Amino acid sequence: MIEFKNVSFGYEKGNTILKDMSFHIEKGESVGLIGANGAGKSTMLKVLLGLLPHEGDVLVNGTALCKESLPEIRKTLGFVLQNSDNQMFMPTVYDDMMFGLLNYGMSKADAEHRVDGVLEQLGLSSLKNKYNHKISGGEKRMAAIATVLAMEPEVIIMDEPSVSLDPYNRRAVINVINSLSQTKIIASHDLDMVLETCRRVILISDGKIVASADAQKILSNKELLEGNRMELPFSLAAQYK
Repeated sequence: MIEFKNVSFGYEKGNTILKDMSFHIEKGESVGLIGANGAGKSTMLKVLLGLLPHEGDVLVNGTALCKESLPEIRKTLGFVLQNSDNQMFMPTVYDDMMFGLLNYGMSKADAEHRVDGVLEQLGLSSLKNKYNHKISGGEKRMAAIATVLAMEPEVIIMDEPSVSLDPYNRRAVINVINSLSQTKIIASHDLDMVLETCRRVILISDGKIVASADAQKILSNKELLEGNRMELPFSLAAQYK
């Protein structure tokens, strides 16, 4: 469904951030992107979303990403930003969820039906008319996910979905992620969350793919993680004590 073929990117000549990166993600997969700060995770997501130019080929559903195909490709990709304040910019949760649907030409009645259905699916109906500046960080993160789901993308992309969340809201986000049937790409330093939500992990270091395998296999490899400036998930660390 998503494929990178020898993709490279650099902000300036001689400063390559992504280096000849190749991988593929099948429809329905849940894939975690892990790596230390500066490894290239966020840059890779920006390339996939068409926000940065690149060398090599990026394909979504077999269509090469380019200026002409970008509008249609973006309709298949839903991106949940790390900072929900940058995503929820309308007065209320309802306004935010309606905004994208109406801009895509959906009638108000159909859009409202879609919004109500997504909020009910996620157990968030009580947030519908809440003001964004008056809800908690965890509620805003959930509302941001709902806003993306309302667009019915084929792929959900999340950048650090658990950052700044308390344990209760972190658990709520994990439960929502696991309930989704879409293809999911989750970039996170929270390796315990990745272990709970992803079947496969792609480990990135210095702009290169170091490993791509079953999540349990990579996340239980102490030597591999420490060699790439990461630590074992807390839930697996006890076996080494």
